[in-house]
Parts: sequence; structure tokens; C-alpha cells
Amino acid sequence: MSQASETAILGGGCFWCLEAVFLGVDGVTAVESGYAGGDARSPTYEQVCDGNTGHAEVVKVEFDPAKITYREVLDIFFAIHDPTQLNRQGNDVGTQYRSVIFTHSDAQREAALQAIRDIAAEGIYDGQIVTQVLPLDGNYWPAEAYHQNYFEQHPNQGYCAFVVAPKVAKFRQKFAHRLRAGA
Repeated sequence: MSQASETAILGGGCFWCLEAVFLGVDGVTAVESGYAGGDARSPTYEQVCDGNTGHAEVVKVEFDPAKITYREVLDIFFAIHDPTQLNRQGNDVGTQYRSVIFTHSDAQREAALQAIRDIAAEGIYDGQIVTQVLPLDGNYWPAEAYHQNYFEQHPNQGYCAFVVAPKVAKFRQKFAHRLRAGA
């Protein structure tokens, strides 16, 4: 990671959905699916899915702040998941699917809290925003290799076709100006 890069750690349901969207964002230099916020060191997918480790499925988004701001990354994040659903996204239920932003600094924390205030004030959602904003505290673990670039490798798999693809399409429509060339 170059000195000009920043990192956002975001959880908003299944990491395959978030990863697929952020891989297409201009200014994003890398995306990795992983786990954050739990007690176990280096948890497995099965452990996280059992819901006993406290981890959320997340993506680590590295980006060039000269091309896209942290706030713009957050705006995309809030547009592609429902931040009013507690511990779930659609049919994915459990604390591992919670809406959460893990911050690296006080500036990121304040930007995340301001984004939540702004979205709440806009009245986009009927319900209260339940997105957690927590310090990362070094508690991030990469997901297994088979989870990386999952949508790209398995676009016709059922979950990808019926859940991930619509989120990618929504992003492309709403944020056409943020599409990476060739995405």
C-alpha cells in the first residue's frame, strides 16, 4: 500500500456483494473479503457463519484519496445495503451480516458518524440507521482464498445471480460516474 492510499473496512451483509461492487469503483486499488470485530484469531468462514466469534463479514477497500474520498466510499456503501436492518441483510441473518464501519482513525470515525447523520436527515430510510461505527483495533482477518473475487469467478451461482448481481447493477446505475474504466 502506498503512502497515498487509505483503507476502509466495511460490513454490510455478505462480503461477496460488497466486494463485487467495490472492485468496479474508480479509485479503488484493492478489495479483499475478510472478517473483523470478533474474538477469535484467524477465524474460518464456518466459525464466522456459526455466529459465535463476533466477527462480521467485511471488505477491506484500499483506495486512492486523490481519486475518491472516504466519504464517497461511504456513500457507495450506504447505497448498496440497508443500514436499518439489525444483524441481517435480506435473507442473510446473524451478527456476521451486521452493518458496520471499522475505522482506522478519529477522522474516519467522525466522517462515518457524519455520513450516518446526513443520511438520517435526508430521510432515505423509514427505519433508524443501526450501522455500528467501531475502531478496528487490528482485528481484521482475510477470508479464505476461495472467497476472493467470488462474484467474478461464479456469476451464475444462485446467490451471485439473484443477490449479488442486482446490487452490482444498482451501483452501476446510481454511480455510473464512479465506474472504473472497463468495469
